[in-house]
This record gives sequence, structure tokens and C-alpha cells, in this order.
Amino acid sequence: MNNFKNVLVVIDPTEDNQKAFSRALELAEKQPISITLFLSIYDFSYEMTTMLSSDERHNMRDAVIADRTAWLEDLVKENQTDINVLSKVVWHNRPYESIIKEVIDGNYDLVIKGTHSHDTLKSVLFTPTDWHLLRKCPVSVLLVKEHAWPAHGKVLAAVSAGVEDEQHQDLNNLIISNAISMADLLESDTHLMNAYPPTPVNIAVEIPEFDPNEYNSTMKSFHVKSMESLANKHQVPSTRCHVIEGMPEDVIPRVAKDLDAELVVMGTVGRQGITAALIGNTAEHVMDNINCDLLAIKPSDFDCPIK
Repeated sequence: MNNFKNVLVVIDPTEDNQKAFSRALELAEKQPISITLFLSIYDFSYEMTTMLSSDERHNMRDAVIADRTAWLEDLVKENQTDINVLSKVVWHNRPYESIIKEVIDGNYDLVIKGTHSHDTLKSVLFTPTDWHLLRKCPVSVLLVKEHAWPAHGKVLAAVSAGVEDEQHQDLNNLIISNAISMADLLESDTHLMNAYPPTPVNIAVEIPEFDPNEYNSTMKSFHVKSMESLANKHQVPSTRCHVIEGMPEDVIPRVAKDLDAELVVMGTVGRQGITAALIGNTAEHVMDNINCDLLAIKPSDFDCPIK
């Protein structure tokens, strides 16, 4: 079973349907977990009210927090759940930082948040909260889309079967273990997929004796054997293993659609700076191109940049 015991659910005050909360309740029906609803709010106008004293501004912020806390409590009542749900509202101008701080302070092991498509240009200029969480949150992040989570829904684990370094092998094992646990909850099967790089065109052009067919065959054989070894370790039958040529950000959404998967599980390693802004992580590209939930798993030695 999953090690998810203490779950932080990020609430979006602009949405009528809190799909992250709904997913958390579904998860709680399948295994015992603790749920905390979390809302980060901020209004710059309260900070700029120079006619008020510092104490008066502080009292105004407290009043807003109290109002939003009451709203969260009403939200819990509306769902008519017998599950004990806590709630917390904080005043913070950077939502992703407040979420990560709460994760660390509250010792949570899973963050659930609703997501949606992100405009590419705006994402470069203003990195979405979802992307920040994928890169920086020290625990697993479940990004939820607007769809059902039916029994027998397939779970797709995206791995890098051909890697040889210990860190990536450990991450592969974490991804598959979590996928199998989620599939058990959904009374379903786990599928494994691995994308391997296509033949580099520039080499074929620059080196006349280069045989692209032989290269492709060798590359595919290596990844198929690596996948067989990984699947055998986790007792996943070969009929549920998919080794496909192409870039992961293209292959994963295609396989997820073909399988009609309800959940994609993959690893994510934070990338910082200009590289992250211009290129982004595979998980960020996949998130916008699948019509199901994404569970992003962090390496066991992940170093959170926010303390």
C-alpha cells in the first residue's frame, strides 16, 4: 500500500468544483489518511492602505482569514463526509512557497492540487504554481484534472528503464511501487512504459558509414531488455510493458490516451534557473497534454530549495 498518510489538499477559491478535495475524499474511502484543506490568500491592497495603522491592517487580514476559514468549514459540511478534515488559511504573497512551507512544517507526505492547461508564453514569464510544486515540493504531488476516478481504471508508470546510475534506478523503483499501490486502490492493473530516443539525424548525415537501422535496432533491444528486468523485479507481466521510440513528453500522453489511463505516475527532478524557464521538466509538458491525473514522485534524496 501507499505510504501516503498525511495529505495536504490545496484549495482554489476561484473554482466552484474543488476537484482536489473530491479526489482526497475518494482516496480516504480506499485507505485511512488525514486530510487538511489549505488555502493561501493575499490581497496587495491591504498592504497599501497607508491610512490604517499596522495593527488595523493586521486585524483586517485576520478578519479575511477568519472568513475564508469559515468558508472552508462550510465546504467540508457541503460534502457531508464522516472523515475528519482539518483546514488552514494563511496570508502569503507566493502560494507555492506557502504550500511547501506547510508541507515541511506539517510533515505531509502528499500534496493534492487541481490543475489545468497552462499558456506556454505566460508560463515562461510567470511560472505557474503547479510547475513550482513539481520542481520544488519535497513530497509527491498529485495534480488532478476534471474527470472520474472509476474502479478498474488503468495506471501508467513512466520509467527510464535504460538508466544505469543508482539514483535513477531508485527513482524507477519508487515510481513503480507507487503505481502498483495506486492500481491496487483502483482495483486495476499497472502498465509500465519507457521511451527511448530516436536515431539522431545529424549523425546519419555527418557519418556516411553510420547505419541508422542497426542503431535503432540496438537501442530498442537494449531498452526492451532493461524493461524486462525492471518489470520482472516488480512482477509486472510483459503484456503490460510498452517500449516506444520517441521523446517522453510526446510518448507518455499518447500511451496514456491509448490505454485510457486514469493516472500517470512519473518521477520529477527539480530544474532551476533559465534552463527550467525555457525548457521545463518532462512532467510539466506531460501535465498539459494528458486528460488524467498526474502523480509526480520525488527522488528519496531530493533536496528542497525552500527550507
